[in-house]
Amino acid sequence: MTIDRRTMLQAAGSALALTLTPATGKAQGAPFRIGALNPVTGAGSPYGSGMQKMILAAVDEVNAAGGAGGQKLEAFPDDTQTTPQAAVLAAKKLIEVNKVKAILGTWSSGVSLAVVPLTNDANVLLMNTSGAPALSVPPANAKGLSYRFQATNDRFGRAFAEIAVKEGYQRAATMAFNNASGIGNTTGFKKAWEAKGKKVVEEVVYEPNQSSYRAELQKVLAAKPDVIVMGSFLPDTTIILREWFQTGAKTKWIIPGWAANPQLIAALGLEATEGLISVDSVSNENAPSFKRYDALHQKVTGQPGASNVYAAMTYDMVITLALAMEAAKSADVAAINAKIREVGNPAGEEVFSFADGKAALAAGKKINYQGASSVLDFDQFGDVTPDFGVFFITKGKLERRYVVKI
Repeated sequence: MTIDRRTMLQAAGSALALTLTPATGKAQGAPFRIGALNPVTGAGSPYGSGMQKMILAAVDEVNAAGGAGGQKLEAFPDDTQTTPQAAVLAAKKLIEVNKVKAILGTWSSGVSLAVVPLTNDANVLLMNTSGAPALSVPPANAKGLSYRFQATNDRFGRAFAEIAVKEGYQRAATMAFNNASGIGNTTGFKKAWEAKGKKVVEEVVYEPNQSSYRAELQKVLAAKPDVIVMGSFLPDTTIILREWFQTGAKTKWIIPGWAANPQLIAALGLEATEGLISVDSVSNENAPSFKRYDALHQKVTGQPGASNVYAAMTYDMVITLALAMEAAKSADVAAINAKIREVGNPAGEEVFSFADGKAALAAGKKINYQGASSVLDFDQFGDVTPDFGVFFITKGKLERRYVVKI
């Protein structure tokens, strides 16, 4: 009998979920099942393992406090492989076999857009870290069951434009990976850039999985931009920048943080990456919730919590979900959904952990959970607005120089 890699991962994930459901505290009823659906492999792999581990650690934390809404939580980990096709198969398994009521931590817009029809049809909550504006509105969010813990691509684009102005650039060009995330980033940038009275001198949308992007790069460079704004992922960015460096061009770059990261520096070396601008959400670093998350992240991964902003988001997903369950005094998805903004948004007593929030709710108080990843004020679309860190790659290190608020 041959056991494929997916079967092994699912079996191991289910076993791990069971081991991380402690018997501390006494909750009533069957466990509330959640899917931890993250990019453990593929383009999102630098973040996916940490994202999944923090879901499991947060589940452990909630269960140690007696559970939520009268029930323990049980997590079923799976891998999207950072592809819509694999994510759909995994989501089907989580919904139909594992009977989950919420799926947490989908990363990349293509993945979340592929999964959300399944969660909608099954009346399952989806909490994602994806940027596509389409996730905010019908048909993707027609039932209001989807929540975004990351900034939208449109907001990323606005941040890119603010940075380009601050750095004095005049002739901007864009290169976008042909999917909702890539195009969303550069479209958001173009709209904000043109609102400032400026013009994008060249725009290129490129196809994935190419061994070379030389033709696309030459088209952009021919327009003589002083900065190129990217909507890209790590694999394609690595190839494009290698080919750019070989040309000897001195163009500057503004790149999303999931593509301009330590893995890019390791792949290309110090000289090729010197001066690149990397932009990503930054966590709610001064909040007690972040300090709690940071300690847990270091315990389970050996790395500081600031090294993976998406792991902070998935940690917050579990805490927000559990607080909504506690406020609803129910495991019913509709009842939980009705409480998510109530526990995450003003007004209410600020709380920074599940245990503190549970105690405040038991005392009859309204609460406002201040997350590790952001303050988590959900708008009418279920979106939040984190701040953006602007990092310059200097001698092989990501150096944060300032923060942009949108």
